[in-house]
Amino acid sequence: MKKLFAGTILSIFSAMSLPVSSVAQDKFECSVGADLVSSYVWRGQDLGNFSIQPTVSLSCKGISLSAWGSAGFDPSDTREVDLTLGYSVSGFSISVTDYWFDGGPGYFHYRDGLTNHTFEAQIGYDFGFLAVNWYTNFAGNVGFVSDGSKAYASYFSVSVPFRFAGLDWEAAAGATPWQNDFYTGGGNSEHAVDMIRGFAVCNVGIMAAKSFTITENWSVPVFAQLIWNPSTEAAHFVAGISF
Repeated sequence: MKKLFAGTILSIFSAMSLPVSSVAQDKFECSVGADLVSSYVWRGQDLGNFSIQPTVSLSCKGISLSAWGSAGFDPSDTREVDLTLGYSVSGFSISVTDYWFDGGPGYFHYRDGLTNHTFEAQIGYDFGFLAVNWYTNFAGNVGFVSDGSKAYASYFSVSVPFRFAGLDWEAAAGATPWQNDFYTGGGNSEHAVDMIRGFAVCNVGIMAAKSFTITENWSVPVFAQLIWNPSTEAAHFVAGISF
């Protein structure tokens, strides 16, 4: 589940990659990259330890198709594969993502109640000085409320990029608007709860990033971020490097 702070912020938080790119004559753009992170934190949830997170994407005329994954070095960590189809123009973005985790039904199991897929819709706008995004699970593992009915768990975020003292910064905050068992702290979190009871701020963070020049044509971005989850009273400090 991409983005350490907010879903499509295909975020500088979870995936600040320096891609190897190519542009074909038909204007298709391709990129590939990978991040190494000290721990995998997504929307305030602890989802794993030290991990490698590869990504590859193809885009043309604002339409993009991307694949992203996460694999922890600890055998107990969940492995993840995400596919996203999106469209963006002039700051506006909309997308659909299929998240899949191992440790349950196999990849090709999609039946309601017997799947490890979560399908999520996103809509957002990046004003440059401020980005806002809304995400809602609409199929698969959508999350549930206390009476067992579907929660269609949702999340919205606000992020503000800025530059200070020679570093690139981003402050972000996110919340889940109603009761659900989806944003409860993550399976690896010591601070997990069984159920979010209503509106809850589950992600507040600040990230600093800097690119270090290795050669004339190659630089390596490095970032560090502090993340707090007020709803579970958890805190995380994550560092990462991108290739």
